[in-house]
Amino acid sequence: MKRSLRVPARTLLASVTFAGLTAAALAAAPVTAGAQVRQAHIAIGDAVFVQTNATTGNQILAYSRSTSGSLSFVHAYNTHGRGARASGAVVDPLASQGSLLYDPAGALLIAVNGGSGTITSFRVSGDTLSDTRVLPAGRFPVSVTSHGALVYVLDAAGLGAVRGFDESHRSLSPIARSVRNLGLNPALTPQYLNTPGQVGFSPNGAQLIVTTKDNGSDIDVFAVKANGSLSAAPVVNPSAEPIPFGFVFDAHGRLVVTEAGGSDVSTYGLDADGSITHASTVADGQAAPCWVASVGGWYYVANAGSADISGYQVSDGGTASLITANGGIAGTTDAGPIDLAGSSNGQFLYVETGGAGALDEFSVNSDGTLTSLGSITGLSGTGIEGIVAS
Repeated sequence: MKRSLRVPARTLLASVTFAGLTAAALAAAPVTAGAQVRQAHIAIGDAVFVQTNATTGNQILAYSRSTSGSLSFVHAYNTHGRGARASGAVVDPLASQGSLLYDPAGALLIAVNGGSGTITSFRVSGDTLSDTRVLPAGRFPVSVTSHGALVYVLDAAGLGAVRGFDESHRSLSPIARSVRNLGLNPALTPQYLNTPGQVGFSPNGAQLIVTTKDNGSDIDVFAVKANGSLSAAPVVNPSAEPIPFGFVFDAHGRLVVTEAGGSDVSTYGLDADGSITHASTVADGQAAPCWVASVGGWYYVANAGSADISGYQVSDGGTASLITANGGIAGTTDAGPIDLAGSSNGQFLYVETGGAGALDEFSVNSDGTLTSLGSITGLSGTGIEGIVAS
């Protein structure tokens, strides 16, 4: 079932190739704020937020979630910044995971404005955003993470860098001397494969992790100091397979990492000294698996070139395995699935499809497979990337 957002858009087609997938790169005017407004208020925790990443004006689209998992558009909020597109990118303009952050403890939503070199923070109440604040965050911010009062932003420009912010007083402020360069090679091309992929805290907040994709194929681990700053340099760990991209943590604090070069997922133990210990690698045989989300104990990987979602499980011992025999396919999507997010109750999964300009909705079954609930269309041309669910 397709449901159109019914927003005005103008499209510009330019054919490019990503991991064997030919698609159209689209650009469009931002969604009109207030074009549709939900009639009834919802309880806190039943919302999904999507970042348009439009280069003409980035916006956050707020949706309410029904008890059945279907979404209804509520409102569009301006970030007062511009989206961006990495050179060579097709369905994933920011070429990253985690470009939109929801921190339920601080009731905070943070968006990156890659074209403006800024981040925007909002206060969250249910599906309503308020208290908009904009801060500089480097040249090309693409990913953001938080732990407690600490927020770190990944800058994909040049050598690559991370920079810290403090949220102790209900507003973000830069942490002095927190910027750390990643030492990447800015001359490598194409850009979308050689910019860093994601920044994220370890579950205990003692370490900050960055994936470098094809610019070294490393997993960098910084130590986090008591004052919120980082070690002078990271521990640089080679990934088991090339192009480490997105990651999450399992229930035991192990890294679950997508590696696009081998079309696989690898699991790693994370040691206190910043080194990682390889536990397992399992390929799904699909194309361009880059984004991963943990939902209800399952691990779902978006395969941008195959238009499907692979499902994994991770044993208590850290070994990953596919949930089905056919490459672990848990469900199929519209063209070019990228960022994805699960509801906090573990019952639903939402997937941005950059090739189709749509938002696909799924319910999570007891065996980890997915049942389609429909798709919200009308996002073609905004360059969507970044999604969170509460």
